[in-house]
Amino acid sequence: MSSGPEQRIHPRVPLQLLVQFRLKDMDTFLREHAVNISSGGLFIRSSESHPTGSMIYLQIQLEDGQKLIEGLGRVVHVNNPSHSNPGMGVEFVNIDDASRKLVEHIIDERLIKNS
Repeated sequence: MSSGPEQRIHPRVPLQLLVQFRLKDMDTFLREHAVNISSGGLFIRSSESHPTGSMIYLQIQLEDGQKLIEGLGRVVHVNNPSHSNPGMGVEFVNIDDASRKLVEHIIDERLIKNS
């Protein structure tokens, strides 16, 4: 995600899930795809990223509509649309315990699967 030195402290695993998120207008959800996740946050591929520091409300759902992850995130990294991997890194600021446990379970499962 970054051309500078590696700053991640949490293992990141590939993930393809539809993410809905809201910014200023609480009635409008934007939909993009997350391409990876860690216990600290996720990267959302998007040609319409939001400025570093933006707070966003996240909802990630399974195809059957079941809630997977819900909570508040902060944009901590942005790759511009001209970048080979456009989008934004979002740090989890406040997600509920069930969501946090599920994120950790997904990561553990994928790390074991890819070992």
